[in-house]
Amino acid sequence: MTVSILGCGWYGKAFGRALAAKGFTVKGSSTSADKLSALAEFGILPFEVRAGADSLSADPAFFDCDALVVSIPPRFRRGETADYLPKLGHIINTIKQYGIKKVIYTSSTGVYGDTNSEVDELSNPQPAPVTGAILREAENLFETETAFKTAILRFGGLIGEGREPGRFFAGKTGIPNGRAPVNLISLEDCVGITEAVIANDAFGYVFNACSPEHPPKAEFYRAAAAKAGLPLPEFLNELLNWKIVNSVNVPEILGYRFTGRLIA
Repeated sequence: MTVSILGCGWYGKAFGRALAAKGFTVKGSSTSADKLSALAEFGILPFEVRAGADSLSADPAFFDCDALVVSIPPRFRRGETADYLPKLGHIINTIKQYGIKKVIYTSSTGVYGDTNSEVDELSNPQPAPVTGAILREAENLFETETAFKTAILRFGGLIGEGREPGRFFAGKTGIPNGRAPVNLISLEDCVGITEAVIANDAFGYVFNACSPEHPPKAEFYRAAAAKAGLPLPEFLNELLNWKIVNSVNVPEILGYRFTGRLIA
C-alpha cells in the first residue's frame, strides 16, 4: 500500500517513519530542501509540494497513492487566516484530479469552543471565532465531497518528543484558569490512531484524537515541569471557560487504546 503525506512536519514525519518501518511505500512532502533530505533518511520518498491560496505545484507522482494524509495546519499566527481555505480548495481539486479515494485530514479539537461542557464526535461543534470557525469550515470542505472519503482526525494539544510539555509554562507565574481540564494527545497516539484508521479502512468518520485523561492544567504542567527538572509554574486557582473532549469513535470504531497516563 502506498500512502502520501502532504505536510511532513512534527507529526507527518513521525507517522511516515512508522509506516515505512512496517513496509508501506510512503511519500512525503515538504517545501524545504533540508527537510526533504531528512525524510529520505527515514525511508520516506521525498517530494517538494507547494500549496498556496492561488495554486498548487507538485510532481504528479506524489499523488499516485492509495491514501493521502493532509497534514497542513493553518498558520494563523503568520497571517494565513484568509488563505487557508483557498489552499485546501486547490488540494481537494488535485485529489479529485488524480482519483484518490481515501483521505485523512488532520484537524483540531479547536473546532469545539470552550462551552463549559463535555463533548464528543456526536456533539455539534460550536467553534469560537475566528480560528475555530475556519477549522470547522475546513472540515466541511472534505466532509461534503463525494468523490472520495475522508477520515477527520481532531487532534488535541500535541505533546511528545520535541514538544515536551514541561517547557510550556516553566517558571511562569499568574497563569490563568489553573483548574481547567487539559485536552492533549501524545505523538505516539497521533501515529497509532492514524495507523488504526488505515488498518480498519475507517474512512468517512470523525475521530477525536484526544487522551481520555483530563487533569487540571495546573496539576499537569507542574508535574511535567518537575519531571523535566524545570522551575515550577504558578497558576491561578480558578476555573474559567473550559471543555472536556471525549471520543466514542476511537474506541468503538478503531478499537484503539491510548498508550499511557499523561501524568506518570
